[in-house]
Amino acid sequence: MRFAIETLGTRGDVQPYIALAMGMMARGHEVQLAAPVQFAGMAAEHGIPFAGLPGEFLALLDTPEGKAAIAGGKGFSAGFKLLKHWRPLMMRLLEEEWRAVRSFQPDVLVYHPKSFGSPDMAAALGVPHVLASPIPGFTPTDAFPSPMLPFASLGPFNKMSHALAIHGARLLFAKDLKAWRATTLGLPQKTVRKPAAGTLYAYSPAVLPKPSDWSPEALVTGYWFLDSPDWQPDAALESFLKAGPPPVYFGFGSVPGIDRAAMAGMILEALEMTGKRGLMAGGGGAIGKVDASARAFFLTSAPHDRLLPRTSAAVHHGGAGTTAASLRAGLPTQIVLFFGDQPFWGRRVAALGAGPAPLDRSTLSAGRLAKALAALDAAAMRARAAELGTAIAMDRGIEAATSFLERLSITSR
Repeated sequence: MRFAIETLGTRGDVQPYIALAMGMMARGHEVQLAAPVQFAGMAAEHGIPFAGLPGEFLALLDTPEGKAAIAGGKGFSAGFKLLKHWRPLMMRLLEEEWRAVRSFQPDVLVYHPKSFGSPDMAAALGVPHVLASPIPGFTPTDAFPSPMLPFASLGPFNKMSHALAIHGARLLFAKDLKAWRATTLGLPQKTVRKPAAGTLYAYSPAVLPKPSDWSPEALVTGYWFLDSPDWQPDAALESFLKAGPPPVYFGFGSVPGIDRAAMAGMILEALEMTGKRGLMAGGGGAIGKVDASARAFFLTSAPHDRLLPRTSAAVHHGGAGTTAASLRAGLPTQIVLFFGDQPFWGRRVAALGAGPAPLDRSTLSAGRLAKALAALDAAAMRARAAELGTAIAMDRGIEAATSFLERLSITSR
């Protein structure tokens, strides 16, 4: 069978779909991954047929306007601040995505929520579409509000809140989508859009169980991990890791617009206050480079699956992928909130007993960070994190997702 996988966003929005594509190819299926052109190298490294999409959306995050919007934003307000820049790029992105999908002629179209033109492309091809998301929020439930909203609960309005995630982007770009559907896809204006044939949620049911009010068409599969079994630390990193107790991992992913030097200094001060060692990952730009010492080591990047098991705890931004990695490693986890769905995962980690309450980066200080590092040593918290790591290791997320898609492709013939 032929599966087109559409995704947009940063590395955390692409890496799980590369893992899914590899799993499907291992089962004999033909796959094409469409993602921002910046990830062409990553796809090639893993042997994934790739269609590059315009990279201006990602490049925008590194402009002064993008950095300022994220640095000053809470929740998803950063996205709204950048909307005026995104709108002119939208038509080109839709055209390029349609060109890739049409040339591949898939039997099933699998898509990230940010690829909101995918249901229309599937309609034009006459094939089923499946939503695949690393976060919940696209199937209404009474169990929790949309992760896009900064609320732990909205009570009786929880289910209603999910309309924001489900329909928000399509409403914001309604005029553009209407024109594109008619002129490019040739769809009649009054075409009734078919619902997704299923929804795959790529996180562990041990972290967030499937709500009882979801139908069988919504599947919580387990995480889709992309491992790096051949990676080895260089001599300097290996020497640091062996020179003392396991360090605390610090990493804030692809978050721009932060005073990197100030963040690095704050971390160093907290480490001095607690007597701990730290491993500082600065590849995303939020942590400035520091000189190597017995106390701290700076690295640009390293695969989580190989690095985190050699650390004692994790402090990070709460992105879905990094949260998955630290919990998989059985690490007590402190989440520092920046934007997006991070408050949702921060509350979830705390509710599971695998970490303290999340910290807001706007009020972060060396003293607060030191207090959090001490809290991560609690025996009960460490035990709970280890239990979660064991449960996540038992998941078979890629296999579950692939089996679901195979059943769908057979019934849709």
